[in-house]
Amino acid sequence: MPVISLFFGIRITMYYDEHNPPHFHAEYAGKSVSVDILNGYVTRGALPNRQLKFVLAWAELHKDELMQNWELASAGKPLNPIDPLM
Repeated sequence: MPVISLFFGIRITMYYDEHNPPHFHAEYAGKSVSVDILNGYVTRGALPNRQLKFVLAWAELHKDELMQNWELASAGKPLNPIDPLM
């Protein structure tokens, strides 16, 4: 599973050949979530509140890049790194 961003100890990944809706995964301190890219909400899992706020803010800023990576992943192509939250 390719890592597409890393910030504040949060690892953002996206799998190849995933199911819809378009989503990504975020992991922090042994906990993880799946986040719907288009709607910006958690579909599965949990993170500490502060880290979840970081992830959701980052996702909103990079929605277009996340969707581009979703299309690349669906086609089995290499994913692009996305800038971390600063």
